[in-house]
Amino acid sequence: MKKQFAIIGMGRFGSSVAKTLSQLGFEVLAIDHRESVVQDVSMLVTHAVQADSTDEDALRALGIRNFDVVVVAIGEDIQASILTTLILKEMGIATIVVKAVNDLHGKVLKKIGADKVIFPERDMGQRVAHHLISSNILDYIELSADYSIVEIQASKHMLGRSLRQLDIRAKYGCNVIAIKQDQKLVIPPSAEDPLTDEDILVIVGKNTDLQHFEVTFAE
Repeated sequence: MKKQFAIIGMGRFGSSVAKTLSQLGFEVLAIDHRESVVQDVSMLVTHAVQADSTDEDALRALGIRNFDVVVVAIGEDIQASILTTLILKEMGIATIVVKAVNDLHGKVLKKIGADKVIFPERDMGQRVAHHLISSNILDYIELSADYSIVEIQASKHMLGRSLRQLDIRAKYGCNVIAIKQDQKLVIPPSAEDPLTDEDILVIVGKNTDLQHFEVTFAE
């Protein structure tokens, strides 16, 4: 089954993450306390609801515990961000990713149990969405509106198979331009060597092709 995501806070960052995940074919629940914002995003995601994320009963009523990942993308209201994170942690959410507005806010979030803290200046919404798809995706660099480079740890579906056997170029339209092994960068990579769990594939291609590849090998 594909991961299910809930995004709380539909500002620029939250809506960008929600939109990208939805475009990649994932079920996304968008939550915001502003009715107008919820209406604006409703056509972009699976479900969009107006709710107060600092109200534990409201979150339970939405079935928030059924989601694999909850992203707290609340903007300048640091108190609401912290309280929401605490509530989610106490509810036993599997993975909580929270946007921080500054270093101090980030430190507090980590102390109260956020699994990952995002600083928008360093992590744009689109890049974060690709990281959320799979823990194997290590980096995502947009080269242009149509092309990107992704670094992905060899997944269990790739182990023991060579690049020739995977036939990534023919099946997905992407090119493996290098393989990172420890501190060594192998260019061009061998087409015959079986991949190990220490190999990191550096792949370039059209965004649509990369998205297909990422989802196929997501873990």
